[in-house]
Amino acid sequence: MPIRQLPPNVAAQIAAGEVVERPASVVKELVENSLDAGATRIAVSISGGGVSEIRVTDDGCGIAADELALAFRHHATSKLSTAADLETVATLGFRGEALPSIAAVSRVTCTTRPPDSDTGYRIEFRYGELIGDGPAGCPVGTTVQVVELFSNVPARRRFLRSAPAESARIQEVVTRYALACPDVRFVLTTDGREQVNTTGSGNPQDVILSLYGREVASRMLPVSGTDAGLSIHGYTSAPDLHRHNRSYITLLVNRRWVYHRSIMYAIEQAYQGTLPDRRYPLAVVNVDLPPEDVDVNSHPTKREVRFRNENRVFSAVQRAVSDALVAHAPVRQVARSFSLPVERPVDASGVSTNRSGPAPMTGTGDPSSGGLALPTTGLAPAGGSLRDVLTGLRVVGQIRQTYIVAEGNGGMYLVDQHAAHERVVYDLIRQDGDRWAGMAQPLLGPTPVELNLAQAGTLQEYGDMLAEYGFQLEPFGGDAWLVRAIPATLTMRNNPDPATALVNLLDAVSVEQVVMEREDALAATIACHGSVRAGDTLGADEMDALLRQLETTENPHHCPHGRPTVIHFTEYQLEREFGRR
Repeated sequence: MPIRQLPPNVAAQIAAGEVVERPASVVKELVENSLDAGATRIAVSISGGGVSEIRVTDDGCGIAADELALAFRHHATSKLSTAADLETVATLGFRGEALPSIAAVSRVTCTTRPPDSDTGYRIEFRYGELIGDGPAGCPVGTTVQVVELFSNVPARRRFLRSAPAESARIQEVVTRYALACPDVRFVLTTDGREQVNTTGSGNPQDVILSLYGREVASRMLPVSGTDAGLSIHGYTSAPDLHRHNRSYITLLVNRRWVYHRSIMYAIEQAYQGTLPDRRYPLAVVNVDLPPEDVDVNSHPTKREVRFRNENRVFSAVQRAVSDALVAHAPVRQVARSFSLPVERPVDASGVSTNRSGPAPMTGTGDPSSGGLALPTTGLAPAGGSLRDVLTGLRVVGQIRQTYIVAEGNGGMYLVDQHAAHERVVYDLIRQDGDRWAGMAQPLLGPTPVELNLAQAGTLQEYGDMLAEYGFQLEPFGGDAWLVRAIPATLTMRNNPDPATALVNLLDAVSVEQVVMEREDALAATIACHGSVRAGDTLGADEMDALLRQLETTENPHHCPHGRPTVIHFTEYQLEREFGRR
């Protein structure tokens, strides 16, 4: 086939395919245009999953009548004038591709009026061809109506999902930009039903409340951090509030909704050791930095960006989220009650004669039913962060040689002695590995140990780090090794002999590595095997010392595996359970 110039309409459809992938792409481009126009209210209305109709109305600056037709030409924009401007892009749109691309694959009507004009102007395109324009009555701002999307590209329509699925993608776009711009009111109507309605108050917490509800909003923690011209701000969830995928993490760069694998990972890393396996936080994190330090022109849909110094951004985001978790995360609190069955007097027929008192346990979770409680998470008690709470705790005793009972500001606290000590030991190992290696316990004589294939592979992978943490091992032929020294903590806690301690450690660390980094997996496993266990009797001084040590850790809320260290019973709950309220 000879080389030939493609007809303009075919070229336009190809170009549109890079910008307009699906109805949500249309909404994204139009919403970004509205935000660039300085809108304070954006209303989005869709039907048929956005294929039948999309209508976006804003109260922005509008478009002058003599520039309206030009706005629908490729590479026509008010946001750039020279190539150098690409180095400092501060707007969401800048390529001049959105409107002509949308017009190439749909019927588009745009009605607009600038503030200094007494009347509006209207223009209409059908699959890229101008079919009408002229004056029109309308308020200040712009309305773009898109109908019959992809009618002239049936192949693209076949690859769209169902109307509800496409509507959900559009709702995601509106949700992300509502989170990005809390000072703008967003309204989304789907097939006549209002799905999103934010206040535009400028308070991010109001947007979170509108989108996710009161329970989520009350458990979001403020994030803030700076680093030489780099500013991080937003909200992230308390460790006990999580979801089964990453879709609730909203990453913004200069208020632009983006996807960046490394920075998303930085947010997840801040939660390491606090979330269950394959669970993810809710977060809205905005990175503000000079436009010249980020390339927003690296992806056709502008969803991905590149940073001039990615490592610096990664560290700043991870540190800001980590600081928020340590400073603001609430103490795990008992909030729901389940009545216990009560033994009642019976008569000779076996029928209860006592008609009063609490009802038998029903398992309904009704908070008003009385009885003992099961733990969920509530707001932090009076006294502020967990570090502040731990400072004022007074040890009362020990339950089942597993939980430390303490009294403090706001009620009673139960501390899981193993989880707490595990956090203490883990932090010691990670923060001062050299000192930890110096605490190795030499054995009276070398102890031989036979390893299976998996254990031998783990030993080969972790050998250098095991040595750093106090193990002294020598090959002894085949899969046999000699153990000459192990970390002192492993000789003191529930390890019958050095060989068993090593084998148990290798088995456990191979499992931990599935969800943790190598160094963290090893440190967490050593901490687990070398910590106080459930069933260990502790004296009052030992329990008090453990609370003081937990107070100084980086994350006193959770052990390295994500289990809570402290649970709080409020004074109100105690009084209610005893009928004093």
